[in-house]
Amino acid sequence: MKKKLLLAAAAILSAGILLGGCGGGSRSAAKSGAAWKPEKDVKVIVAYKAGSGTDTGARLLTNSAKKYVGQTLVIENKPGADGKIGWTELAKSKPDGYTIGFINLPTYTTLELQKGSNLDDKSIVPICNHVTETGVVVVKKDAKWNTLKELVEDAKAHPGQLKASTNGNQASNHTAAQLLAKSAGFEYNAVPYGGTADQLLALRQGEVDFSCAKAGDVAKLINGDNAELKVLGVFDTKRDPSLKDVPTLGELGYYDKWYGSARALVAPKGTPENVIKFYDEAFKKTMEDPEVKAAHEKAGMSIDYKNAADLGKLIESQRDFCKNIVSKLY
Repeated sequence: MKKKLLLAAAAILSAGILLGGCGGGSRSAAKSGAAWKPEKDVKVIVAYKAGSGTDTGARLLTNSAKKYVGQTLVIENKPGADGKIGWTELAKSKPDGYTIGFINLPTYTTLELQKGSNLDDKSIVPICNHVTETGVVVVKKDAKWNTLKELVEDAKAHPGQLKASTNGNQASNHTAAQLLAKSAGFEYNAVPYGGTADQLLALRQGEVDFSCAKAGDVAKLINGDNAELKVLGVFDTKRDPSLKDVPTLGELGYYDKWYGSARALVAPKGTPENVIKFYDEAFKKTMEDPEVKAAHEKAGMSIDYKNAADLGKLIESQRDFCKNIVSKLY
């Protein structure tokens, strides 16, 4: 009788172990390094408002990625404080693969390096880069300046009087305006807004005189019969083929290096490597999809996929840029 009871107990224990191994499969895989894939919807944090350049690109990519991720990717906009609100929530999220998000470079690294910041170089884990966009200088279509030289000369003649809208204090487009002003030798009045969409709306409504943004952000505003803006300069070492009549800043004797922004996917600190690998591979397949490429081109965005390792190097280079260049602009 005792032997039968012992055998029964052993059988129950074995069954329990087997059931335990089957239950919570994705959680075990996430910890063990085994293959992982999401089993429910995934939250994607965007630290800017709906309709912004980052939001538009994020929705374009995530809507297409469902085919390769296997689950719905749900965008949650968390705008405010130049991105800090959304990125702080992202960094504090549970690292289980069900919350990922977009960061903008160099804005993220600029905020990360600010005194008292609640973000640091360990707050997020790279997944992959999405797009890289070049900076441009824009004014209203009917503005009196037809060249960047004319704008600069006017700014020099009236120190501090010309106003430029930015996407936030020391955010990426503010840094672009500083690079232009410092290299061209003029003073201006920077007016921060809650993001690129609001910044460009202020320019379109005549609240400010000029803005620096990214080419993709202004693509729909500079083309067609109803164009509202015009580009006076490009932050690059060579002319943009789509803006072949627009000089680079370097051609005019101003800032002579590339400057722009990268938008990338990241996960909270502590997210397991197998989860990162899954998303990296899924988004790579998404970005290589011909239909996805065509949709991005139509939206004025150029896909620039970089894997997790290369994105990590890009983030580190942006930290260096912020430490050694941006820190001297303000």
